[in-house]
Amino acid sequence: MRIDLTNSAAGQIASEVSAKAAGAQGASAADSHEDRTTLTSGAGSVESLVSQAMSSPEVRADKVASLKEAIGNGSYQLDPAGIAASMIDEHA
Repeated sequence: MRIDLTNSAAGQIASEVSAKAAGAQGASAADSHEDRTTLTSGAGSVESLVSQAMSSPEVRADKVASLKEAIGNGSYQLDPAGIAASMIDEHA
């Protein structure tokens, strides 16, 4: 996607965003003189997902076997138009 900053509307939006960011920085600097950190409970769920992913097999042998069989007996069909459409959608 290309952003055209020469357009007057785009320039106005960019200057408004810059002004809001500068105002927020000034307000936060005046209100607080110390660093703060907030911890959430999401780390536990991330850890459980990571452990689940790490414990799953790297190659799903059942899927590989069924694909090999379908290719071997000639029943595996490709949809070239569908593949092309998916490639275009992903890179658009």
